[in-house]
Amino acid sequence: MLRHRLIFGTLMVITLIGLLLFDAWIDGSISSQAPDAPVQGSLAMTLLCMVIVIGCFEIARLFKNIQAVIFRPVVIISSVLLAGTWYWSQFFTNPSGFISIYVPVVIVLSLLSFFLYQNITIGCGRTIINCGANCLAILYLGGLACFLAAIRIEFGLWAFLMFICVVKSSDIGAYTFGRLFGKHKFSPRISPKKTWEGMAGGAFLAAAIAWLFAWQTGIMALWAAVCFGVVMAFIGQLGDLAESMLKRDADMKDSASSVPGFGGVLDLIDSPVVAAVFAYLFFLLV
Repeated sequence: MLRHRLIFGTLMVITLIGLLLFDAWIDGSISSQAPDAPVQGSLAMTLLCMVIVIGCFEIARLFKNIQAVIFRPVVIISSVLLAGTWYWSQFFTNPSGFISIYVPVVIVLSLLSFFLYQNITIGCGRTIINCGANCLAILYLGGLACFLAAIRIEFGLWAFLMFICVVKSSDIGAYTFGRLFGKHKFSPRISPKKTWEGMAGGAFLAAAIAWLFAWQTGIMALWAAVCFGVVMAFIGQLGDLAESMLKRDADMKDSASSVPGFGGVLDLIDSPVVAAVFAYLFFLLV
């Protein structure tokens, strides 16, 4: 299982990096020598939308176990609109002003759409549970994911690649060190298999990858890169625990079985989507 997961996980990361490099080549952001297109990250945004659609079906499956109905058409549209906040802002002359108006409008219209969809398809029964579950779904899929697009568009390809590689390497390190050396439980109530040894291994590998990125690209000071790696490793594991709470409440081991060795798409993105907002703030401040 460990060997299979490491091989498949590494291949997925390499494939994603290849697609992101191709995306940056298309819009000219891969190097300072090529002219930048006015709209950046179109392929990355397309991939994010695909993940959101699949994730919506997985969330609907999870929430069905607690008798909550996910309004998939509304959740998909709302999540895509939220996740693309920074992408859509590129089409406006005042991106910051657009974002400040766009986000609350999308959230409010989504909430109203939930009430309307509930009334049309179900009626009054379980309105609080259904509408609450749908609000959670769009904030998880769209609200958190929008910072993935924000990193790519505001800070460029190499910052985004650094973030992805650091977070996923922390996952790989935590899983590997935990399986090999884990003895002391990190969060026995939520995820009994997670250990402090695994956390330490994940933080070490993430810090090393971040240091290498900073050394090669000059994206930040080396000491800041080490801090970035350690912080992302811990927050990434908290993101994993957050999704584990959803799965435990739904009495399910994995969100799906579509990704061999990992479970579902939600099991793949649980760390990056939660860590993205903190990474965005880190890049903004450093």
